[in-house]
Amino acid sequence: MASLRCISGLFGARLPKPRNLDNPISKTLPKYSSSRKIVSQMADLPTQLALSPTSSLKIQKGDITKWFVDGSSDAIVNPANERMLGGGGADGAIHRAAGPELVAACYKVPEVRPGIRCPTGEARITQGFKLPAAHVIHTVGPIYDVDSNPEASLKSAYANCLSLAKENNIQYIAFPAISCGVFGYPYDEAATVAISTVKEFGKDLKEVSGVHVLLHVLIELFRRPD
Repeated sequence: MASLRCISGLFGARLPKPRNLDNPISKTLPKYSSSRKIVSQMADLPTQLALSPTSSLKIQKGDITKWFVDGSSDAIVNPANERMLGGGGADGAIHRAAGPELVAACYKVPEVRPGIRCPTGEARITQGFKLPAAHVIHTVGPIYDVDSNPEASLKSAYANCLSLAKENNIQYIAFPAISCGVFGYPYDEAATVAISTVKEFGKDLKEVSGVHVLLHVLIELFRRPD
């Protein structure tokens, strides 16, 4: 089996408008006009973490709708709703970029309950259609203030995406910031869950060589007040 390379978490598919950076953390950052430079120049930002002798996690940011590696063994993750028929934020952006074929494919996913194709924490896979990546893995994260255990549900969403990627021989996978939009999951807590889940997944795949994780994070994560 080909090496599974998990490129996890294009956190930042749709960056928010710049906010006032006059807060304690902003005073520790160099004054760059570009948010990209703020990310790349932060000395205390862990841009690469070793997961094992053959795997690593890299922290970057980018546009998930434009991301791909080879167009055949890669997949992006769509932060969907349970109906899987499109929505706002990254979900809407992915559907627009993929074209109407994506929603048509989602209609064909069997409902597990009336109107529910992908329950919270689970994952489903379709083709990518007009996206540069070959596949879309759809997952539903928790609504932070509604879910009784949002951390467990978010962890399940990441883990099920990674497992589904492995089952489908996907070598490269990119995640958005699951549940961090209208679902209200705090960025810092979500990043902790994402990284810890990827670490666990890497441990489970010790027999697979070349597991590399690329984590794209929102600059917003580093703009929050102390």
